[in-house]
Amino acid sequence: MFSGIVAATGRVESIDVSAAGARLRVRPPARFGRFRRGESVSVAGVCLTALGNSAVFRADLSPETLRRTTLGELRKGSAVNLERAVRLADRLSGHLVSGHIDGVARVVSVREEGDSWIFTFAVRRALGRYVLEKGSVALDGISLTAIGVRPGRFSVAVIPHTFRATTLRERRPGDRLNFEADMIARWVESLLRR
Repeated sequence: MFSGIVAATGRVESIDVSAAGARLRVRPPARFGRFRRGESVSVAGVCLTALGNSAVFRADLSPETLRRTTLGELRKGSAVNLERAVRLADRLSGHLVSGHIDGVARVVSVREEGDSWIFTFAVRRALGRYVLEKGSVALDGISLTAIGVRPGRFSVAVIPHTFRATTLRERRPGDRLNFEADMIARWVESLLRR
């Protein structure tokens, strides 16, 4: 479980994709510390499992992960958001983020507004039903608040700290980000359907 508060950005050292899946290597900044074998880490919003005890993060990606996320589009040098799993005693500064990606959101537009930026995204309508005005979404693992919600579209206001501390600073119209809907909305819908 994560909070959507990105701790650092790392750079992809390699991604080896095959029909069987992929092996990903990401180098975080030195201050991020070492990874423990079996540790869950959010990489671009996707919950992945560390393969070994190392300062470089290594993970296997299943074909399912490659189909549902943008991780298969990564290249050597790509920047990715990183977050370690929350501890039960941690403050939950963002919202509950599982790292289980629902689909992909595409950047429609980016515009400056004062000292901030307004990003507008398009998602499949089936996913858009989980996006509520002032509700939480996670994009590439970043906890954000939806505004200007319309069928299949929504926007987020990004403050300077979030813009600088995450990969949003590199995103342009047409880019694809991993999208996770608010898990509480999905749970409520599932319970009501039953």
